[in-house]
Amino acid sequence: MTRSLKARYGFQRTESKPKVNSELEGFDIKINSSGEIESSYTVDQLNEFLNRNVYDKKLKNEDEIE
Repeated sequence: MTRSLKARYGFQRTESKPKVNSELEGFDIKINSSGEIESSYTVDQLNEFLNRNVYDKKLKNEDEIE
């Protein structure tokens, strides 16, 4: 006799929003039925955010070589 996790442990699913950076407030991404990615931000906007906030080890090594 198998019971669901909810019945066994009392788990409940909640639709809570994850914690995000304040600059990405309102960002939403989905995959439609044809497999295309739909986003509330453009690729350029996402790249600008990543360039400002993410450290890239590969770029540092290229700067040291030059």
